[in-house]
Amino acid sequence: MSNKKVNFYSVIIGTELLNGRRIDAHFPFLNSELLKRGWEHKASFVIEDDITLMHDIFNLIKADKNSVMFCFGGIGSTPDDYTRVIAAKAFTDYKMEFHEEAKQLILNQFKEEAYPHRINMAYLPSNAKLLKNVVNNVPGFYLEERFFFTPGFPSMSQSMVIEALEKFFPISKSKYRLTLTASCGENDLIDVMIEVSKKLELSSLPKIIDKKRKVVISIAGFDKSDVALNFELFTKYLDNNKIEYILKDISQIK
Repeated sequence: MSNKKVNFYSVIIGTELLNGRRIDAHFPFLNSELLKRGWEHKASFVIEDDITLMHDIFNLIKADKNSVMFCFGGIGSTPDDYTRVIAAKAFTDYKMEFHEEAKQLILNQFKEEAYPHRINMAYLPSNAKLLKNVVNNVPGFYLEERFFFTPGFPSMSQSMVIEALEKFFPISKSKYRLTLTASCGENDLIDVMIEVSKKLELSSLPKIIDKKRKVVISIAGFDKSDVALNFELFTKYLDNNKIEYILKDISQIK
């Protein structure tokens, strides 16, 4: 799947993150792991433990045919752990079942204390597959090889993220980027921006340096020649209008 367009989403569930009782560690970890492999986030959501909101977010992500989701939190056995049920509602038409391997892992870990509540962590959406928990053997799970559900504890979820990425999304195609800093305003280059291919990533960052307007233009994409051709739209315009600019050499993003 490494050459396919992939849109990565993260869903981080926890009211305690929004009220400031805890600081989120999931986004920076996942984002770093994605960037290492040449991937990038499409979007990230931090939401409270609200079943309607969770379902809406899952459906939004499912509607993107190129989506890959990492969900953090809510797969435990307490009354406010809704993720397993809402995942089933969104992805398997409410179909759930006791996953026999997950059930055995929980029984091996907790023995008689697995009942009456912990055993419910093995009640998963149908056709779920497991992610290994290196801390206490209670697994995370995934659906369709692209929707991954992990615990809210970073000590448990981080190894699951790595497991999933290594198995399904190890390295993206190489991306190339060209960047320049022009001695003009962002508004001066809008007509050129409109001409850039929609297949490419275009960014424009206005700056004030020594009380003078500057704009940093960056173009990135997987086709090196396509990046260079579209970047030339800017250099030609700047040259023709005698606007100074500083050019960075093309770089390959790992």
